Amino acid sequence: MRLFEIAAFAVRGLTANKMRSGLTTLGILIGVASVILLIAVGNGASSAVQQSIAGLGTNILTISQQRAQQGSPVKPLTTADAAALVGADSPGIRHASPVVSAQATASFQGTSYAIGQFLGTDPRYFETTNSGVAQGNLFSDNDVQQARKVVVIGATVATQLFPGLDPVGKSVLVNNIPFTVVGVLTSKGSSGLQDADDMAVAPLTTTQNALTGYGSLNQIVVQAVSADALPRAQAEATTILNGRHRIGEGATADYRILSQDQLLTARTATTETFTVLLASVAAISLLVGGIGITNIMLVTVTERIREIGIRKAVGAPRSSILGQFLIEATLLSLFGGALGVAAGVIGSQFTIAGIQPVLVPSSVLLAFAVSALIGLFFGSYPASRAAKLRPIEALRHE
Repeated sequence: MRLFEIAAFAVRGLTANKMRSGLTTLGILIGVASVILLIAVGNGASSAVQQSIAGLGTNILTISQQRAQQGSPVKPLTTADAAALVGADSPGIRHASPVVSAQATASFQGTSYAIGQFLGTDPRYFETTNSGVAQGNLFSDNDVQQARKVVVIGATVATQLFPGLDPVGKSVLVNNIPFTVVGVLTSKGSSGLQDADDMAVAPLTTTQNALTGYGSLNQIVVQAVSADALPRAQAEATTILNGRHRIGEGATADYRILSQDQLLTARTATTETFTVLLASVAAISLLVGGIGITNIMLVTVTERIREIGIRKAVGAPRSSILGQFLIEATLLSLFGGALGVAAGVIGSQFTIAGIQPVLVPSSVLLAFAVSALIGLFFGSYPASRAAKLRPIEALRHE
């Protein structure tokens, strides 16, 4: 029997029960679409993180507190530490901005909004982090010295508190303390996991006076004179802070210095783990679809035992019976895989949970290939069972 005739038998077998075939195909469709879409979401999150970090510049160091060795005293980061980093002993460092953060809720004319990041720092912070102003102005050194209650807000905060209004010059209550909005930062967009525009920046002294108190700093953001000078700037910062914090040779420091490359590596590793987790969950749904094919094909074989017996009785070889049911299972998985690819590609054009998916061509090919293999693998047992039926026993089946 020719392959074309076997395929025709297989197609007639599938169309004989359209609802059953459609539901089986749906399982494969969901699995393939999930694999493609969730890998695209993970890849999109990774790309957004890379763009967000790259937007800060390639010559940035971030110094933050960390635990020292057990039993060793931990000296907090202070504004004096930040000031000491800029001077004759550190020609590779251009600026060092002290940063404190506070939990803050802002309100304006009855509208309240919990700000994602409320930072207190100095004017150099904006240049260091490549933060431009879209409306109004940034605060100045004089504002820091006078501890004026002024604030520069991100685009998200402006949209939430001042829909349709110009925020500049408006007075807002931050934790019930009045601040005057002097500027709105240029939008940097969302990285999916964090909205870079959901922030507000005020003078360091004002934030310490009104919100955090004069404790330790959360961070010191350091700008090297150039990207090439970043390793030298990191070495200079380490030497200065080790001296100020009395960190001996071989001892664990009570601070941590991260460059943009290190930060990018850490966050990329996190998003890659996230992507693998998503893909694993999607692969399980694809496996469930394969089990569904096995189940449906077994039911089909049971229902068509007499048909199989008649075909074998008139001379149909075992290979044609085996081929027919293998083709049926493979067609189900291929059709479901094709529809799943289309659904995954279309779904990746939409923003999901604040993340713009980035389609990975290899995931499309892999998902489709796996769907075909699933049809062959999960259809082989029912097809083999059908091919092994003895004609006499099959014809006696009720």
